[in-house]
Amino acid sequence: MKNQFDLTGKVALVTGASYGIGFAIASAMAGAGAVIVFNDINQELVDKGLAAYREAGIEAHGYVCDVTNEEQVGAFVKQVTEEVGHINILVNNAGIIMRIPMVEMTAAQFRKVIDIDLNGPFIMAKAVIPDMIEQGGGKIINICSMMSELGRETVSAYAAAKGGLKMLTKNIASEYGQYNIQCNGIGPGYIATPQTAPLREIQPDGSRHPFDQFILAKTPANRWGEASDLGGPAVFLASAASDFVNGHILYVDGGILAYIGKQPQ
Repeated sequence: MKNQFDLTGKVALVTGASYGIGFAIASAMAGAGAVIVFNDINQELVDKGLAAYREAGIEAHGYVCDVTNEEQVGAFVKQVTEEVGHINILVNNAGIIMRIPMVEMTAAQFRKVIDIDLNGPFIMAKAVIPDMIEQGGGKIINICSMMSELGRETVSAYAAAKGGLKMLTKNIASEYGQYNIQCNGIGPGYIATPQTAPLREIQPDGSRHPFDQFILAKTPANRWGEASDLGGPAVFLASAASDFVNGHILYVDGGILAYIGKQPQ
C-alpha cells in the first residue's frame, strides 16, 4: 500500500509555489519522492522560493513564467521537459483574490481575476496534456475553493473563477480520462497563513477577532487549517492511489461545507 502513494521519479510542476499553499503542497510531494518544479511571476519571487526550498532540504527547479501568457507557458513547459523531465503532475495553484464589492469592481479587475484563476489553469493544462497523453497518463490537480460552491460578500470574481475551475476540472476529466489522465481539484478551507494572521490575533480585551470567531463557529474542526493539511490530499491525488478518482473536488475544509453552523446563543 505504501507504494501506491510513492511519487519517486515523478516530475511535479506546482504553479505559484514560492510560498504558502503551493509551497506546502510541493514540499509534501517532495517528501513522497517527486522532483519539484515551480514558477512565479518574477525572478524575485522565484529566488525567494528557491531559498525556502533549500532551507527545507528540497532541491527544486524554479522558473519565471506568467501562467496567463500562452506563449510563455508553451516555452516554459518545453524548457522544463528538456531540463528536468516530462511533467507527470501539474498542480494549478497560482491565483489571486480581490475583495471588492461587485458594484465597485471594474470589468478590468474582474477580468484580471478570471484570467489568472481560470484562464491560467486552462492554459497550463492545455500545455501539458499532449505530452501526458504521449507518456501514457498524468495527474492534474486544480486548487479550487469553498467559493467553488458558496458565495460571499466582495468576492464575485474569485467565486466565478473558482466555480468555473470546478467545471473545467470535471471537463478535463471527461475529455482526457480515456488517456489515463486524472484531473481533480482540492478546495481548501480557511488556512492559517501569514496573510490571515491579523484575523487570528487575540484582541486587547482578550477576545478573538470577530472574523476568527466567525470561522471557528462555521468549522466543525473548531480550528483554522494549516497549509500542511493540504499535503496528504495532494499526494493522494498525485499518486497511483487515485488512479480511478477523476473529476472530483476534494474539500479540505474541516467540515465547513457539511455544517449549517452553530445556533446563536
